[in-house]
Amino acid sequence: MGGDQVEEAVAGCVAALRPAVERDWEGTKAGGLDWSCRDTALHVADDLVAYAANLAGRAQDGWVPFGLTLDDGTDNAGLLQVVEAAGALLAAAVRTAPRDARAFHPYPFGSADREGFAAMGVAEVLLHTHDIARGLELAYEPAEELAGSVLTWLFPHVRPGQAAWPTLLWATGRGELPGRAPVTGWRWRNNLVLPTERLTLVGVRPAAARDLRLGGDGGFEWIEGGPFQGTRDAAGMVVKAYEAGVLRPEFGLFVLVRREDGRAVGGMGFHGAPDEEGRAEVGYDLVEAARGRGYATEALRALSRWALARDDVRLLTATVDGENLPSQAVVTRAGFHRATVEEERTAHEQQDVERANALRLYLRRA
Repeated sequence: MGGDQVEEAVAGCVAALRPAVERDWEGTKAGGLDWSCRDTALHVADDLVAYAANLAGRAQDGWVPFGLTLDDGTDNAGLLQVVEAAGALLAAAVRTAPRDARAFHPYPFGSADREGFAAMGVAEVLLHTHDIARGLELAYEPAEELAGSVLTWLFPHVRPGQAAWPTLLWATGRGELPGRAPVTGWRWRNNLVLPTERLTLVGVRPAAARDLRLGGDGGFEWIEGGPFQGTRDAAGMVVKAYEAGVLRPEFGLFVLVRREDGRAVGGMGFHGAPDEEGRAEVGYDLVEAARGRGYATEALRALSRWALARDDVRLLTATVDGENLPSQAVVTRAGFHRATVEEERTAHEQQDVERANALRLYLRRA
């Protein structure tokens, strides 16, 4: 997801709407919206410029305080030119932003990275072009791959359907899908990022998780020897949960990125969302070259603080091999304590007895 996708989305928008520039956009409502077609097109341009400005300016506390207005007398053809220019600005901002750049966006965690801003720009264009085309009774359907990218980057909580475009329309309250209830309220979701002194824990989206599972780098620059197999296995868990429609992305996988050079050194995350009793299990691994430097402890402390500050998490667990003394030291330094014999027996009662006896259970409570 990047500048190319932004430009592709905008080109599709302009191609779909240009045949109707001589019609009355101001007096025609856009699909199911309260806005006119003209207001909706201006909204698209305004959002594209706002995303570009926030990303380029690294805004941290709110939107850059300006708005987009049209010159008096601007016709519909001129408005489409503004949309094209705004898309070009966002594409340029995305292409020139560093990998670790983040800027303000309110939902749900207060910021987005360059891929997130690109995805939001594409989503605005695709969805509102659909709205305008409906109002003007024009045919419009974006490329399936483009709609699918929006789903995997911004809607990780939505179970994918047989076709991406109808699924995206359904997920945003614009259509129906067989077997699924109508959507009456929705939000997209940028990924969660947690900073520490030396690391950044970057939430992994389904698209990146799929790449990691298949042997790729997930869009990260890894130190030599990475990623470790445990990270790839955890990425597979994320993909499985996404495909089943049960993924809560903030309780998925995080890649540990070293702040000094932007290189990934390991993975850490949850084995799933907290259960009804507020229990969640954590796991982690580091590339061998990064071990022995306290990275895992630093990251686990940050992830644990974030989780236990939530209302839906009351207990974190970590299962460590009995012979893995370095990993046991990590969880202990991160505030976990060894479970009692009874607690271990209860936790392992569904596991193979021989395997369970080789494991050690550690707990950290809110």
